[in-house]
Amino acid sequence: MCGVVVSLMQTLVIPIIPQLPELLGTSAANASWVVTATLLAGAIATPISGRLGDMFGKRRMLIISLAAVVAGSVICAVFASLVPVIVGRVLQGLAVGAIPLGISIMRDELPPERLGSAMAIMSATLGVGGALGMPIAAAIAEAANWHVLFWVSAALGAVCGAAVLTLVPESPVRTPARFDYAGAVGLSIGLTALLLGITKGGDWGWASAATLGSFAVGVVVLVIWGVLELRTAAPLVDLRVSARGTVLFTNLASIAVGFAMYGMSLTLPQVLMAPEQTGYGLGLSMVVAGLALAPGGLVMMALSPVSARISAARGPKITLMLGAAVVGVGYLGALCLMDNVVEIIVASMVIAGGIGLAYAAMPALIMSSVPVSETAAANGLNSLMRSVGTSTSAAVTSVVLAQNAMTLGGHTLPSLGGFHLAFLIAVAAAAVAVGLTACIPSRRAGRTLDG
Repeated sequence: MCGVVVSLMQTLVIPIIPQLPELLGTSAANASWVVTATLLAGAIATPISGRLGDMFGKRRMLIISLAAVVAGSVICAVFASLVPVIVGRVLQGLAVGAIPLGISIMRDELPPERLGSAMAIMSATLGVGGALGMPIAAAIAEAANWHVLFWVSAALGAVCGAAVLTLVPESPVRTPARFDYAGAVGLSIGLTALLLGITKGGDWGWASAATLGSFAVGVVVLVIWGVLELRTAAPLVDLRVSARGTVLFTNLASIAVGFAMYGMSLTLPQVLMAPEQTGYGLGLSMVVAGLALAPGGLVMMALSPVSARISAARGPKITLMLGAAVVGVGYLGALCLMDNVVEIIVASMVIAGGIGLAYAAMPALIMSSVPVSETAAANGLNSLMRSVGTSTSAAVTSVVLAQNAMTLGGHTLPSLGGFHLAFLIAVAAAAVAVGLTACIPSRRAGRTLDG
């Protein structure tokens, strides 16, 4: 439940994005920070909260993450101007670290025979919350004042916090050490600069000084950060462990799978809601379009235990390869299945099924190659890699659709060719994920989850 709620924060405001400039009394460019701020905060907080969980208690950090959801939601619900809402959205984004923390608590608490399926379901909540969040948020935004969205998210965060306090034990596994403040600051600056260039490059211009400067700062800071982490006794991220074949190629594959996943969120809703006069659009409302895509989230959750069984029988490497391949098949199907709502639902369910298989396999691969004392930090880094993939996908897909546009009734809309190109790019990302997964050493991937 915690995983679904914190991942829901990523799609909470999607239904009201067109109205945000008017609601907040600002420009469209400024209003886009309501989305970007959450993405950046989540990417930065995930590895940091994982490391703090290893050091000071995973349950404690999980409660702090949920408290951030409540605090950020209340701020957004009370205020109606840009700066406070961005602050609230940053706090909501900080909670994304709850997912790797939950996976790590499960590794510490559950017997081996239950661990695989439990981790698979928890990992899949990252996609399930986003898929289910869109129709729920659209329905609330359409039926009530937009502030109600945030009062509802505050209530959900409070319920989750109470449940954790009541039902979840504190993990006995700790890693006593001094917190790597320099590493946290360096990672925050480097990731912010890098992801800022990715997420805002379309608005600033990819060849602009701001975009190129952001990329340059990000690369330089992350290189310096990496050198310092290798020389630190208790680093925020153990790069030597991260360089192991299983961890390295799993994280690289996670970027590609995250890229492929987010392409569905950006393309299929637009196809469903585009006017029929475009020749491809189905003219649905946001609520109906969200409901049409909601079955994908359910498929994602339903296939998570299946993923665990495949991993137990054939190894998580095979499961990850299978999931990435299914994603590619789903996008190839989307190239042909765009004539009616049922066809798009089928395509989205196939893609979501592949994501469910792939996401559920990633923690098992990571767990097989890191010591118990670093599970939260390692899972946090893996979640970060997925965020890098989704951020890159958002930028690339937006540019592709913007550059392949048509004009209809004075409005600029993506063309059918633009969607086809976006689908083909997602197919390529899925193929890259399959190739990277094939490079994972099979012997290490097959180790037991509790070892």
